[in-house]
Amino acid sequence: MRIMIVDDHKIIREGLRSLLEKSPDIEIVAEAGDGITAVQKAGEISPDLVLMDISLPNLNGIEATRKITSEYPGIKVIALTMYSEKWSLDKMIKAGACGYITKSCDYKELIQALNSCEENGFCLGRGIAGLVVKDYVAQLKNNHSEPALTAREREILQLIAEGKTTAEAASLLILSKKTVEAHRSRIMNKLGLYSLPELVRYAIREGLISI
Repeated sequence: MRIMIVDDHKIIREGLRSLLEKSPDIEIVAEAGDGITAVQKAGEISPDLVLMDISLPNLNGIEATRKITSEYPGIKVIALTMYSEKWSLDKMIKAGACGYITKSCDYKELIQALNSCEENGFCLGRGIAGLVVKDYVAQLKNNHSEPALTAREREILQLIAEGKTTAEAASLLILSKKTVEAHRSRIMNKLGLYSLPELVRYAIREGLISI
C-alpha cells in the first residue's frame, strides 16, 4: 500500500512514517505540509491512499480532498484529524474521503482503518458513532445540493481569510491578480459579506480555516 502523509506538523509526519513503516505491506511514498502541495504530489506520485489532516495552510484538507478525489479518482483519502465533530465528518465525506479516524487512535486501529479502506472502500474510527454514522453518511452521499461557492472560490476565500494578499493568492494558485480580484468580488456578492472580518468569520464557520 503506497501512502502519502499530509499534515502541517513535521513531527506528526515523522511519527506516522515511523509507525507505518513497521508494516511490511506499507510504503510511505510522499509527505506534504499544506493542501496545495498535497494535490500536486498526488498528481505526480499517484499514491494508493492519502492520510489527510483537515487543518492545513494554503488549502485546507477538505478542499484538498475534494480536488484529489475529483481529479485523481483512483486515489483514496482518509481523514486523520483531531476533529471528531459532525461538521468535519460531513464535509470530508462530501469531499470524497473514504474514511475518517481521529488522532486519538492507536497503531492497531490505524492499520485496521487503512486495510479496511483499501479492501472495503470505507472505514470509520471507533470514536465515530458506528452504524448511526454509516446511515448518516449514506444520506450525505445522496444529497446533491450545490454549495454556495465554487471550489475555486472556496480556495480563494481560505487564502483571503488566512491574510494572504491578492498577489500571494495569485502566486499560490497560479492565477493572475486580476482573476483573483474578480473571484473575491464574486465571493463577496454571493455571500453578501463586504469586509475582511465578515469573510474570516464565515470561513471559520464553514471549516475553511481554524481559529
